[in-house]
Amino acid sequence: MKLKRNFYDRDARVVGEDLIGKILVRKYDDAVIKSRIVETEAYIAEIDKASHGYGGKITPRTKIMFGPPGFAYVYFIYGMYYCLNFVTEGEGTCSAVLIRALDPLINKEEMSLNRYGKQLNELTKYQRSNISNGPGKLCNALKITKEQNGTDLTGTEIYVEDDGFRNFKVDKSKRINIDYAEEAKDFLWRYTINYNS
Repeated sequence: MKLKRNFYDRDARVVGEDLIGKILVRKYDDAVIKSRIVETEAYIAEIDKASHGYGGKITPRTKIMFGPPGFAYVYFIYGMYYCLNFVTEGEGTCSAVLIRALDPLINKEEMSLNRYGKQLNELTKYQRSNISNGPGKLCNALKITKEQNGTDLTGTEIYVEDDGFRNFKVDKSKRINIDYAEEAKDFLWRYTINYNS
């Protein structure tokens, strides 16, 4: 079942945790790729110095986060990686969830070609395990660039399905690479799947 807009119209921390275990679907050309969401991070500008919109800064880059929920926010980082976020909460509230890692389910072959330019059977064990285990890696594997910024998550290009999978628990921890964010660096807003529950 595809998630509707009201799923995203909640606190980013709730959405970030609830996305764990659900399926991210990416469609383009004739390709359909499905992966399980296994790691996310929440960002809430009002109280979060790690957020791009902290302090109410509406810029060409951040304005989508101040808009309605259920849209993709894609940004470029370190001059080399794209990152996929889902806008949450109501219009005027700047919050989003970063999709940090995926477990490939359907069409790993396409993910391999996108990520490495190689057939799946040509990959090393290390390459296979690293195909989508980071925000930049998964965007590469799913062919997500700035072109997808603003994509409606209730549409057909990028969306999330709930297949009823619940055989896990969610671990909460500090977010990664935000040491500059003062007290916000200690918020337990990173959500990771734990299959050994």
